[in-house]
Amino acid sequence: MSSSPILPVVLALIAAMLFACASVAQQSAAAAVPEGTSLISALLRSPRWWAGVIGDIGGYAMQVAALWVGSVLLVQPLVVSMLLFALPLSAKFSGFTMTRTTWMLAISLALALAVFIVVGDPTEGHSNAPFSEWLVPLVISAAVISTCAVAGLVLKNPGHRALLLGAAGGLLFGVAVAFTKFVSDLVENDFVGALTAWQTYALIGCGALGFYLQQVAFQAGPLSASLPAVTIGEPFGAAFLGITVLDERVRDGPLALVVIAVCVAVMIVSTIALSRSQAMVTEGAAAG
Repeated sequence: MSSSPILPVVLALIAAMLFACASVAQQSAAAAVPEGTSLISALLRSPRWWAGVIGDIGGYAMQVAALWVGSVLLVQPLVVSMLLFALPLSAKFSGFTMTRTTWMLAISLALALAVFIVVGDPTEGHSNAPFSEWLVPLVISAAVISTCAVAGLVLKNPGHRALLLGAAGGLLFGVAVAFTKFVSDLVENDFVGALTAWQTYALIGCGALGFYLQQVAFQAGPLSASLPAVTIGEPFGAAFLGITVLDERVRDGPLALVVIAVCVAVMIVSTIALSRSQAMVTEGAAAG
């Protein structure tokens, strides 16, 4: 483990850039699949979508490396900054320019992330939690994710479906991140044990299901509904398990908690607004 936050920060930012490239490619490919068409079959025939998959793999590798040397609460807010990379990329390839409001939102998000890291000073916890400590938080997570997924599948409104399916996918990604932290630490100390640990297979299952729900959300409705939910769901899911299971902590003084709460609020508002801005650019380009 690294005692300096510099290495995990750099690795997390590289992961964010790769995830941004992957998102721009995959979102445009999924949005081009007409309703009623088999989504998976269409995406498997799309070179643009496969380029996005390669970007996701690279981003995930960097994210694993960052979690190996840093805490979930440090890495995940930085990964959210993928939007800072995705917005200029989306604008460039769509032929649109970023507005002043978009840049202000991007700067607000970056500042909120920086203040969160400095004031919160997230610390690493332990990675040897028994199943009994995982059980209740996982049941709560599964209940929330299942509710979002089922509601997203039965609702008729495309925007609501995309929002809820995206939230379910994002939360599953967050659960997978917490498992990644556990498994990466286990691999370092006991490689054979990692191959037989239930967390390893839970990681694979959560990642695969989250990825599928993300693609369905992209097809179900407007990107302005699905992208914010996916983006916000992942760090929230990861932080919940990081605190309840992995025993990660932030500063708990009254002033620090107020600042952290404000930063989280700014992160949520800025991320949703930036995501909606990206979605409008992408949808405008498609309409044109």
